[in-house]
Amino acid sequence: MERSFLQRIEAFLNESAMPPSVFGRAAVRDPRLISDLRSGREPGRDIICRVEHFMNKWRADRHIGDVAPSGDRRTRAFRRLGTEFKA
Repeated sequence: MERSFLQRIEAFLNESAMPPSVFGRAAVRDPRLISDLRSGREPGRDIICRVEHFMNKWRADRHIGDVAPSGDRRTRAFRRLGTEFKA
């Protein structure tokens, strides 16, 4: 049985340790995307394609070592390896 769009996003959020607002902003420039989807918003085909592309690209980048899950935005949720913030 195929998982719903929201279930796939929830699984990605758990996998990446990315907060919902950061995910929405990075994927489709909408920080309220996840909360709206949880409230019953029906996404259009364009939103679905952009979100799926973002998740697939993030996973591919992680697979080759470009991205590391590292918490929320305050700790650079999807910081590029080798370009870490130095305080």
